[in-house]
Amino acid sequence: MKNNEELNYVIKKVNAIFNDVLENDDIKINYETTVKDIDEWDSLSHIALVVSIEKSFQIRFTAKEIQDFKNVGEMCEGILLKLGNKK
Repeated sequence: MKNNEELNYVIKKVNAIFNDVLENDDIKINYETTVKDIDEWDSLSHIALVVSIEKSFQIRFTAKEIQDFKNVGEMCEGILLKLGNKK
């Protein structure tokens, strides 16, 4: 795993995307957050979240990567991996 500072930065940025896409500023995500934890997070909003995250970080996930994420933390680690590969 990347250092905690980088991961915390990504989680904060992803949290802002969740707030924006799901139109709920009260949502607070953390590493362990899953779809079951957020009422507004359904299959349709999931697509909007992924698209917004990809645009924000200028990355692309494969369908398999998206399916394999078990929680927000794994997705954020995936973001860091993609960003590391762009350098």
